[in-house]
Amino acid sequence: MNTERLISDRARAVDASGIRRIFNLAAKLEDPINLSIGQPDFAVADEIKKAAIEAIDQDKNGYTLTRGIDPLLKKINQHLKFDLGWDTDNNDNLESFVTSGTSGGLTLAFLALMGQGDEAIIPDPYFAMYPYMATIAGGKAVRCDTYPDFRMTAERVEPLITEKTKFVLYNSPGNPSGVVGTVDECRDLLDLCRSKSVLLISDEIYDEFTFKDGLTDVAKSDGKTPRCPSPARLEGGEDVLLIRGFGKTYGITGWRSGYAAGPAPVIDAMTRIHQYTYVCTPSMAQWGSLAAFDVDMTPHVDDFESRRDMVVARLSEVTEVSVPQGAFYVFVKVPERLGLTSNQFVDRCLAREVMVIPGSVFSDRDTHFRVSFSAPRAKIEQGLDIICDLMQA
Repeated sequence: MNTERLISDRARAVDASGIRRIFNLAAKLEDPINLSIGQPDFAVADEIKKAAIEAIDQDKNGYTLTRGIDPLLKKINQHLKFDLGWDTDNNDNLESFVTSGTSGGLTLAFLALMGQGDEAIIPDPYFAMYPYMATIAGGKAVRCDTYPDFRMTAERVEPLITEKTKFVLYNSPGNPSGVVGTVDECRDLLDLCRSKSVLLISDEIYDEFTFKDGLTDVAKSDGKTPRCPSPARLEGGEDVLLIRGFGKTYGITGWRSGYAAGPAPVIDAMTRIHQYTYVCTPSMAQWGSLAAFDVDMTPHVDDFESRRDMVVARLSEVTEVSVPQGAFYVFVKVPERLGLTSNQFVDRCLAREVMVIPGSVFSDRDTHFRVSFSAPRAKIEQGLDIICDLMQA
């Protein structure tokens, strides 16, 4: 049987060749310096591991309700009230539910909101999945060019909004740039979306991984504790669909646990699709995530901030670098004097056993590459030595 002819156009339109090419080449290396990985390198906190293990030992291994276990939902809603001022318990227009990771929440949002020919506006550069989520949903991802500062502003978004636009997808701290939006940028974007009757989705997977220079004293509902700016914290922020996760912050990326909150009709639609796709978030992961709320990650975030400072200081000597204020990536420009695309420069890095990701994986441009500083400090230093040497060649 010629099974190739059975593959749908939807599947054919999803291209993972960019990242796959890098990992196929890297597989031939004995001990690569891996600065490509998008997950934390620290161990999961004992409290979180213990909570998941206890859930397994107590036979909490079956299906949960589609929305999630009640203790976790209550904890999420308490956190939303403290963090955003959202009172989901007393506001029929707001709801939340537990998703199978942030990617799972985003996938459900695309499927719930997009139909054939609909459009979603995404930043460029973008998280690699964004365009293909739109494709799978039958729609189109419209790129918002954010070069050279990687800020998705209302001024840049407004010309892209059409009658086909269903939502604007905002990501701060951003992947691959690490850029954090300001309070004013969040407010302007929210005002624009509300005026155009377009939903604003805020992907905040790295919200707890914001460095001190990305925080603001007026970003939190109590007006006192510095937090990462979010459109969901502003007046009218209840119109925002908020998507967050536990994986990046707490190192449990493989557990696939996150949550979504926002307008009840949108959450209800996402939950219905969740029921017939993911069914529920893994049960033991939900119990582990419940314990995560009580874990202080400040020491790890401070450590990553110092790594950020080291990486930026080194790379700034040889090329243009936009300083990340969150996450654990730097989006680095290939010096024009080299006359190389990012793919060509990444090939040179691989020849020296350094793994980084070409910018074309995240963008319509091929001018930058992503460096992850979620690796042992000694490996980061080795990788920087080689990258800087290649840039000075």
